Amino acid sequence: MSEMNGFDNEFAFVLALNNKTIKELTPICRDLIETIFPDENENSIIKCWLNHFKQKSDIFVKINNKTKGISIKKGMKNSVHVEPISEFISFLINNHIPRDSIIEYLKFHYADGTTNGKGLKRISMEEYKVQNQDKIDKINREINNEQLLIKAIDRFIIKGNNSLFPISALIYGEVDDFIFITKEDIRNIILRKKDDYSSTVHFSVLTVQPKNRCLNYNTKYEKDRFCVQVKWYNLFDDIIENMYLKEQSKKEVF
Repeated sequence: MSEMNGFDNEFAFVLALNNKTIKELTPICRDLIETIFPDENENSIIKCWLNHFKQKSDIFVKINNKTKGISIKKGMKNSVHVEPISEFISFLINNHIPRDSIIEYLKFHYADGTTNGKGLKRISMEEYKVQNQDKIDKINREINNEQLLIKAIDRFIIKGNNSLFPISALIYGEVDDFIFITKEDIRNIILRKKDDYSSTVHFSVLTVQPKNRCLNYNTKYEKDRFCVQVKWYNLFDDIIENMYLKEQSKKEVF
C-alpha cells in the first residue's frame, strides 16, 4: 500500500467515481457500487463528493435520488472512533452498565490509580493487565452483550454521534486495490465474534483505549488521555474472513 495520506486517498475515490456511469468503472469499483445500489442500471450516472465534516462517511455517492455514505480506511491499527471520555461513560451509564464496572473502566483508562486521571504514577497497559486482568475480564463480560453491541456498532462505526445518516459500506485500501464490507457485514462480523477473548477492554473485535496514555507526561498529548479511542486492529483479516464465509455460504446453497 502506498504512502498516500487519508485525505488524498478519499479524493482518489471521488475522482474514480464522480461523473462516471456504472459501466465505465473499474471492475472493483463497479462491484462496490452495484452492491450498495443494487437497483440501478449500468448507464446510471454517479455523483461523488468528499464529506467535509468529521463524520463516519468520508465520501458520499449519489445515483439518481439515492445518496449513500462510505467510510474509507487504510494502513494498520485502524481507529474507527474517538470521543471524550465523559461521553463514553454516559453511553455506558445510559445502557445500564453497573457502577462498579464503570469505575473499573476509568481505572483501566487512566492506569494511574484514580478515576479522574490525576494520579501521580502512570503505568503501562501491560503492567496494568498483569495486576488487574480479572477486573478487565469482568468489564468485558458486562459490555459484550448483543443488545449493547448493536448500539456500539452504530455509535463507533456505522452512524456515529453527529450524523443522521449511516454508512452503507466500509472500504479498506486504495482506489486500485481495495476490499469492502457493507454495514450489514459489519454487524454480522462484530456480533459473530462477540465471545472471542481479549485481554484488554473490547466490544467484540473493537478495542477500547485512551487516545494516548502519555506515559512520558508530554504536555502536547496530555489532552488525549481524556479521549476514548476505538480501534479495529484486525480489520483487513476480518473482511477477508467475511468474504470467504459468504462465498462458502453461496456454495452450500447450490
